[in-house]
Amino acid sequence: MKILSHILISSLAVMLAAHLLPGARVDGFLTAVAVAVILGTVNALLVPALLLMSVTASLPVVALLAFIVTGGLVLLTARLVPGFHIASFWWALAFALLLSAISAFFHGFDAGGAQSHD
Repeated sequence: MKILSHILISSLAVMLAAHLLPGARVDGFLTAVAVAVILGTVNALLVPALLLMSVTASLPVVALLAFIVTGGLVLLTARLVPGFHIASFWWALAFALLLSAISAFFHGFDAGGAQSHD
């Protein structure tokens, strides 16, 4: 159930980010679900491996690399998911940043409401 909740929240975040950014477009909720699933899967699998390979680099270099890779992953997802469009790499970076902020906000509400008050 927790995975479904995470996908739903991430899908809503994708819809909101696309609505707020003129350089991003999602054609519908099912497209947003596909984007959320693909971005979540790729981030879970690829980003830790890339960060592990950059263990010897300094923190600013790792942060910049993660930022650039995330923008690239958004562009890749736009190519893979019909109905998800990103105008440029810069819009992909903006989308990734806004999506992260919106997701963190929504997931904060989800975690707060799911805690037991015993």
